[in-house]
Amino acid sequence: MRLVKSLVERCFDLITLLSENAGAMPLGEISRRLDVPKSAAHRLVTTLCDLGWAEQDADSGFYRLSLRLAVVGQRLLVGTRIPDICQPILDRLASTTEGLGRIAIVDPDGLTWIAHSQGARTGLIYQPELVAKVPLHMTANGKAWLATLDRDEALARAVASGLGTSDKGGPRVITTKQTFSAALDETQERGWATAIEEAEPGVAAVAAAIRVGEQVVGTVSVAGPIHRFSPLVVPRVGEQVKAAAQELSALWPYRIASSVRQATTA
Repeated sequence: MRLVKSLVERCFDLITLLSENAGAMPLGEISRRLDVPKSAAHRLVTTLCDLGWAEQDADSGFYRLSLRLAVVGQRLLVGTRIPDICQPILDRLASTTEGLGRIAIVDPDGLTWIAHSQGARTGLIYQPELVAKVPLHMTANGKAWLATLDRDEALARAVASGLGTSDKGGPRVITTKQTFSAALDETQERGWATAIEEAEPGVAAVAAAIRVGEQVVGTVSVAGPIHRFSPLVVPRVGEQVKAAAQELSALWPYRIASSVRQATTA
């Protein structure tokens, strides 16, 4: 049984690795990153290719995930009703603040972006790099979520995300545990988090946690050019984001699905 479980774990490790490197990877790099022999890595990717979950580039011989995983993920997202229920709230927030509104959900590895809405129509428009995972240590979304966790766990997740070690981020990115912990204290006190030129130069963001009861299920944020986030404007935007988070909390699809199941089994 342990052998079977190990193979399953390796397959999911490979899927995760390829999902983070959508441009395709050579077999040697896959072997190194998974810490397995090339022969084992080859068996894994060959199996995924045979099942239609991965494919090999004919020219380079590199491996990448097929679009099958994206299709399945999209079906799951639609099934949660998140786009139907949450998008209008996000659209309204983005339009009111004239920024980029985004929603991220909590998963075992952190936060993952699932929805966005562009509220700016004129002037500078913020369009971030398209990545799935939220950098926890340098984003308002990361702070909004981490502030709800036990402090030791929050700091450990921030360090794992790159706190103090990464060369990425903007000119005001936080680099020490002490300063980051103080930022989490401020977030807890206000009910919303900020990231002013921490993730990218010239960009500011405000975020708040989405809760279902005591459980934090995600975050909602708005971001844009820093000139739209003056010290006088940020508190107002923070309250708007917090209000949107509260509205999302009341309508969160998982809560609705749970209520439906309870009514069906009653």
